[in-house]
Amino acid sequence: MIEVKDISQAIDNQVEKGYSKITSLEHRKKFAQFFTPFQLASLMADWLLGNQNLKTVLEPAFGLGVFSRALIGKKSDLSIKGFDIDEKIFAESKEIFNDTSIVDLHLEDYMFNDWNNKYDGIICNPPYFKFHDYDNKTILNEIENRLKIKLNGFTNLYTLFLLKSIYQLNPNGRLAYIIPSEFLNSDYGKLVKSALIKNKVLRHIVVFDFEENVFDDALTTACILLCSNDKHNQKVKFSTIKKINDLELIRTYISEYPLHSIDSSTFDNNKLEPDVKWRKYYQEQNGIRYKNLIPFSSVAKVVRGIATGANEYFTFSKSKANQYGIDKKYLLPCICKAVDVRDNFFTEDNYHSLIKSDRQTYLLNAIGSKDENVLKYIDLGEKTGIDKKYLTACRTPWYSLENRPPSPIWVSVFNRSGLKFIRNEANISNLTTFHCVYLVQNSLFDNVNVEVLFAYLLTDVAREIFEDNRREYGNGLQKFEPNDLNKAMMLDLTLLDKKTENKIIELYKKFRETAINKSPDDSFLTEINDIFKNKYCQC
Repeated sequence: MIEVKDISQAIDNQVEKGYSKITSLEHRKKFAQFFTPFQLASLMADWLLGNQNLKTVLEPAFGLGVFSRALIGKKSDLSIKGFDIDEKIFAESKEIFNDTSIVDLHLEDYMFNDWNNKYDGIICNPPYFKFHDYDNKTILNEIENRLKIKLNGFTNLYTLFLLKSIYQLNPNGRLAYIIPSEFLNSDYGKLVKSALIKNKVLRHIVVFDFEENVFDDALTTACILLCSNDKHNQKVKFSTIKKINDLELIRTYISEYPLHSIDSSTFDNNKLEPDVKWRKYYQEQNGIRYKNLIPFSSVAKVVRGIATGANEYFTFSKSKANQYGIDKKYLLPCICKAVDVRDNFFTEDNYHSLIKSDRQTYLLNAIGSKDENVLKYIDLGEKTGIDKKYLTACRTPWYSLENRPPSPIWVSVFNRSGLKFIRNEANISNLTTFHCVYLVQNSLFDNVNVEVLFAYLLTDVAREIFEDNRREYGNGLQKFEPNDLNKAMMLDLTLLDKKTENKIIELYKKFRETAINKSPDDSFLTEINDIFKNKYCQC
């Protein structure tokens, strides 16, 4: 057990550190126990305490009660109710708060309990579970029936906590939530943003852009939502915090609320758009520096790579093919891992080198085959349950592949140093390690050389504009889903005159030659980048 002599003096994270020492990482991950730094918990507590009539407080995901400790240290005449579903952490918290009568703990699932109660303050670091990590359908039905809304099946659990908590706010009640910021810029976040706007409770979003993660073990950036169910519902402020010391700016906002200056980071509630990425409200957009922008989807379509549902079964190296006697005509040439593509150009020579190195370079392509060895391998898949996996069970026959013809360009899914585009000169297929980029047919772009498009995609200008649509995770990790790219903007290359286009192609071919020879000369890309800047910059 963790000993706490005076709960009002537990104003740091020693409790959480002690618990982490005696509890396995596996257990903490199972229950999404990523603890809030006390400095942030204290800030969020200050927001609740700004409600002069604060009496009743709800902690929907109690954990070790970091928020209750922060509140009790500043105001002792509160009535706090907490929920948690983990027996281990619940027992620790009962012991920690044993000597105080103002904390009422319940070993119950918040999502299915306490719907009829309202609170003056709600404060929470909800569990971060993706849609496939929790009882998705049951909880979605509960929320949809209670709140009379229709939710995206890919909704993360933390947003459901938030929606329920908004519903449970008393008049003039305040809410403080610390959650991953990805909902601000994701598809499933649209309905949550709509709810915040419709209910007119959102007052301030504090987005953290720390050099280090806020949560030690969670690969995610975070934000704090400060909400209030009061009449001061016209304005919403966005702040970006780079370092812990910047939190004083937020403390100033809290202390002065509802009196605060109107600046470029403050927006009318009714002007916020739920269907767009909210990054544009708190980060400068690179695209505004350029003119003549068009949607990338008018030039090319991005789709994910082939998803097999069982890579270990469907992928083959040369030696594995020999082992099972699978003829080459039943194998589809394919890039299976991102590590096998190191440069911007993937050639036939690169592919043959991977084959010689016995890398996974093929996919089973057995539709219609009567070959004895292929039939034996299919039988092996059925005996080992491959046909019953999530994706394979949805296909007929189960061993068929998705229809993804080789795309001329690949693009990385995750990156830390900007988008990486690869010219697929080997003309082979790819798994989901890359997205496929197909040029749109019968578009205005048809007459422009694919080399001009790829030359553009290699430039800093292109990456800067694409970054307006990125999704951010911890440690500088960025992710682009296909629709993030499809909905992104790009320069309208059809406006280039023939002379400029030929110059770009000439520079591109010179760069390609140096890259193919393993000594890429980026000065050629710099020249191409300068051409685009000079032609399209809003100077």
